[in-house]
Amino acid sequence: MNTVLKRKLAFALLMGIVTTGIISFALLALNLGFWRGFFSTWLNSWGIGYVIVIPAILLIGPHLQARIDRLIR
Repeated sequence: MNTVLKRKLAFALLMGIVTTGIISFALLALNLGFWRGFFSTWLNSWGIGYVIVIPAILLIGPHLQARIDRLIR
């Protein structure tokens, strides 16, 4: 695996962790508020979101990047 591909994969994995964590926390807090089981529910939601978003980033990301590269030259 070349360095560019490793960097893109690492970025996707880390960006997925950050974004799913922030979004799942914000949506739970805004829609349901804070309660005794908030933290465990948040971690569960975060994990589910991460499992969904990483394949999406890895599958959709390259196609989207190619389109953006064609539009912006």
